[in-house]
Amino acid sequence: MSEHILIIEDDLDIANIERDYLMVAGYDVTVMNNGTDGIEAALNTPVDLIILDVMLPSMSGLDVLKEIRKTSQVPVMMLTALDDEY
Repeated sequence: MSEHILIIEDDLDIANIERDYLMVAGYDVTVMNNGTDGIEAALNTPVDLIILDVMLPSMSGLDVLKEIRKTSQVPVMMLTALDDEY
């Protein structure tokens, strides 16, 4: 049985790239595009890792993480992509 990774990412292009790479590497992947659905999936589906966008539109990734942490200690990798020319 392969490990299951949950991606919570509102940018569909980024989510699809992450999903495709992880699936090629042999992981089962679920993608949720907002914090509310991500929380529900994290709490109701067995996952081994969550890749969580920090900047979600209606609920921040940090708020999503706080909700998940109330009942789960699943590893979470926080990611963000800022539109900034540095």
